Order: sequence, then C-alpha cells, then structure tokens
Amino acid sequence: MISFPNAKINLGLHITSKRADGYHNIDSCFYPIPLYDVLEIIEANETTLNTSGLDIDGSHSDNLIWKAYNLLKQDYDLSALEIHLLKKIPMGAGMGGGSADGAFMLKLLNEYFKLGLNTKELEKYALQLGSDCPFFVENTAKHVTGRGEIMEPIDLDLKGYWLALIYPGIHISTKEAYSGIVPDNTRASVKEIIEKEPIENWNSLLANDFENTAFKNHPELASYKNELYELGAIYAAMTGSGSTMFGIFKEVVDYPKIDKWLEL
Repeated sequence: MISFPNAKINLGLHITSKRADGYHNIDSCFYPIPLYDVLEIIEANETTLNTSGLDIDGSHSDNLIWKAYNLLKQDYDLSALEIHLLKKIPMGAGMGGGSADGAFMLKLLNEYFKLGLNTKELEKYALQLGSDCPFFVENTAKHVTGRGEIMEPIDLDLKGYWLALIYPGIHISTKEAYSGIVPDNTRASVKEIIEKEPIENWNSLLANDFENTAFKNHPELASYKNELYELGAIYAAMTGSGSTMFGIFKEVVDYPKIDKWLEL
C-alpha cells in the first residue's frame, strides 16, 4: 500500500505567548501544497525502514514514520512491515515534511490494518508525534493555534495561483529560531486577516515572526524575499521557522534562483 505525504506552508506565523510547559502558543494558517514524499508499506517477516532520495538526518529510531508504527503497535496487534520512504520534501525547511510522513504513516496503518480510527483519534495519536502532525490528518487549510494542536477550518482557496519555492539550504535550529522572539498577542488574528483582507494586502499585515532573527543571522533570506516581490509575487514569506522562502504568483516567471514551481 502506498501514500504520498505532502508539504505545507505557513501563511502568517505569529508567536502570541510562552506557555508554562515551555512551548509557545502560535497563530498561523497551515496550507497544504503539492510537493510529495512517497511512502509504501509491504507485508514482511520483520519491520524495517528503508529510505532513498534526499538525505535524512538521524537514526531510524528518530524518524516519525518509525515512531508512528511503534506508537500504534503499543495499542494494536500490528504485523511486521517493510517500510519504504522516497524523500523529496527537503528536511528542516519549514514545510513539515517529517510531520507529514508521521501523520500519513498513521493513516496508512489505520487503513492497512483496518483499525477503524476516526479523524479525532488519529489526530490524538499524531499529536504524540509532534505539534504539526495533527494538521496532516485532514490535510486541508486550517487556522492553527495553541502549540499547533488546535485547528479550525479557514475560508481560503488558492487555486489558480502559482507557488515559487526557494530552498536556501540553511539549517535554522529551534533554539536559533526562538532566540529573538518576543511574543505578542495584540495583533489581529491570522484567520481574520486571511478571511477579510485581499491577498494583495497580506504583505503589510501577515507576518512570520521568525523572519526577524532569521534575516538578521542570514541576510540572504531577506534578499530572496525582496527579489520575489520584485519579480511580481503577490505575497512572499519564509515558511515555518525556515529556511524555505516562497512567493505566491499569478503566473510563472523565469528566475534561476527559484528551485520549484507548484500550481496550487
């Protein structure tokens, strides 16, 4: 059985407060994009995980696919599987590729073993894998708050637009990303901005709070954002804690620094 975990972008990412548990509360819109890994499971005598494509840091025991299998195995009698992952979504790029792999593995196992888990149950398991993982269960545009686990539908459809992606190959650690963050809960919500304001106004209203530190430490990221606007982007930003830069366009333009064009 095979599935295709997809990436996401953040449209706005406001850090609103620090929590008592050490996490931060966020206010963001997660939007799925058509950039895919390939995940396959096959009946086997012992459970193994094989990867190809882009390099994946860390051991198999750290991989969210492996953790998803073992998480469900604690509660269900899962037989051994040979697991294959073709990695095409860049790692550590702010697009949720690892989170998608973990969530899609839960959905794949639920279908393959006929476990009968509903959406809420899958989201509960997914949250144990990581804050972004529950989003990929329904995998539709969502307004996301809390530490990423509180989701509600958002009225947003970007069909007809083109998405330009630039992968700078810069790794921004969680520590670095949060080092310059000053939480602010006084702004209009991301949901209100997206649903009430035309996309042409997002640039002045919809911020990614991680950009301040990222652009200070890596000035080339700010240059990419400026260049995307100069090329005609309606909205451009860094996604997640970085370092992928994206621009939303009405049409494809020729620019060698853009790594991939996706039709939304």
